[in-house]
Amino acid sequence: MDSAYQDDATRALAESLCFVPVVPPSPRRKRPWPLDRARYRGRNEVERLFRRIKAWRRVFTRYDKTNAMFAAFITLALIAEALRLR
Repeated sequence: MDSAYQDDATRALAESLCFVPVVPPSPRRKRPWPLDRARYRGRNEVERLFRRIKAWRRVFTRYDKTNAMFAAFITLALIAEALRLR
């Protein structure tokens, strides 16, 4: 979920589907919910990883015809990102 989906109905639907919504409440809400900062930090790291992987043009445009080749190139991009972060 993102902050655009923070109405009560969407949160209830996500929770009924056994998802854990990790969205900071708007400061203007009358009844804000508690925010798990550790989970929110982890969610942010995952979103940044997806952004870095999408910077690889071949992944972003999906040039590969087969799922196996696409998965292999995503694996290669993840390895390159892991080596870059060291």
